[in-house]
Amino acid sequence: MCGIVGIVGSTPVNQLIYDALTVIQHRGQDAAGIVTIDQNCFRLRKANGLVRDVFQTKHMQRLQGSVGIGHVRYPTAGSSSASEAQPFYVNSPFGITLAHNGNLTNANALRDSLFVQDRRHLNTTSDSEILLNVLANQIDKSLSYPLSKEDIFNAVCAVHQEIKGAYALVAMIIGHGMLAFRDPHGIRPLCLGQREIDGKSEYMLASESVALDAVGFEFVRDIAPGEAVYITLEGVFYSQQCAKSAVLSPCIFEFVYFARPDSFIDKISVYGARVNMGKKLGAKIQREWKDVEIDVVIPIPETSCDIALEIAQVLNKPYRQGFVKNRYVGRTFIMPGQQQRRQSVRRKLNAIRCEFKDKAVLLIDDSIVRGTTSEQIIQMARDAGAKRVYLASAAPEIRYPNVYGIDMPSVNELIAHGREVDEINQIIGADGLIFQDLNDLEAAVGEGNPEIVSFETSVFSGKYVTNDIHKEYLEYLESLRNDSSKMISEQQQDLANLEIYNEN
Repeated sequence: MCGIVGIVGSTPVNQLIYDALTVIQHRGQDAAGIVTIDQNCFRLRKANGLVRDVFQTKHMQRLQGSVGIGHVRYPTAGSSSASEAQPFYVNSPFGITLAHNGNLTNANALRDSLFVQDRRHLNTTSDSEILLNVLANQIDKSLSYPLSKEDIFNAVCAVHQEIKGAYALVAMIIGHGMLAFRDPHGIRPLCLGQREIDGKSEYMLASESVALDAVGFEFVRDIAPGEAVYITLEGVFYSQQCAKSAVLSPCIFEFVYFARPDSFIDKISVYGARVNMGKKLGAKIQREWKDVEIDVVIPIPETSCDIALEIAQVLNKPYRQGFVKNRYVGRTFIMPGQQQRRQSVRRKLNAIRCEFKDKAVLLIDDSIVRGTTSEQIIQMARDAGAKRVYLASAAPEIRYPNVYGIDMPSVNELIAHGREVDEINQIIGADGLIFQDLNDLEAAVGEGNPEIVSFETSVFSGKYVTNDIHKEYLEYLESLRNDSSKMISEQQQDLANLEIYNEN
């Protein structure tokens, strides 16, 4: 999962992009990058680390220009090398730079085709570099200069035909302008904002609407699935539907976990969706656990706080903040190694003992992925004096891998894969465990936009909306995502960094 931003302005955009990236930092903590256009040249800074660490004053001073894009990244598989940080750049045709959120499911075939047929060299393992070169290759087939909007939209139409998977992207073409488009299912989010400065329209694209709010742009609309927008360097705006049979099927896990509660995605309030999740799950708990003694409802911060508050109201039980969160530790779900995740949980959370002592506690979490965090938090509650600990998940059991840009781990590392609720409960050590039903989750999120007829729910259902996922691909993904493979990749990267250090 990544976050992207693009701005076409009439004044310097470096600080705007920086500020926007800080509010979507939750979408990726591995690396950050900004590229602007200044005097017909790209000005680029990218590196591993948080936004605040990657960009120093000297970098911001160099990132001049009134047009730019930005990216925050976490790796879904393979290397987390700084060379994989985005935006990516290719010098032909014209000069194009791109930032991407998602995952291409036919990346290997595209990589081979780009080299054998198109003579394009790829320097990283990132599918985003593949996407950039596919786009560049299609634009290169145009015979006109300067490019017309028709040339650009025709190239996007061809890209949609060539690539598969989930993608939302922003790109810049030297001498022309900014291009953005979204996959035909709208799996990954992308929205458009606008503002007026001295009578001139400025445009902004971002993964979440909260990025627009942070820098003073007014939300206009979501980019439709399959739609492309092209904004010239002079600020002229064009849009066109470029995909056949586009149908909106947004990733439901955005609403469960990834997005900020103050964002709107595809007309749905993330906060409102989570409140609805609480209502649905509260009703199920009330129905199925009517004889279970519960003294207090406590969220596992912080995505589940709004959900837990609603559950407490449905159950007519006290709501308490029982854990204090260390905000200087990253999100454990997106940390690269199992050992690192285990070590971070105790550093991340600490229990307020008086809220647990001698109580039957109902803990609320947004989801349960590996079960590592759940097991440790349940033990923390017991250590703090709880006499019984129950756990409720606002999402259904996660049984299948995600192939669209979320680092759901190896199937064998998913605690719910091949297990029933009682088995999961025994492993994590709770006195009782309950999951949201998938129908209720879809209803809770879909209430905000009845026009959406289906969501991308593959991690729960095993049904992939792109209809191109087969056993061999899942096995390949498994080989990349298991923790042992990631450990080898990290060791290889450490050796590479050491070699560079020694050479210098």
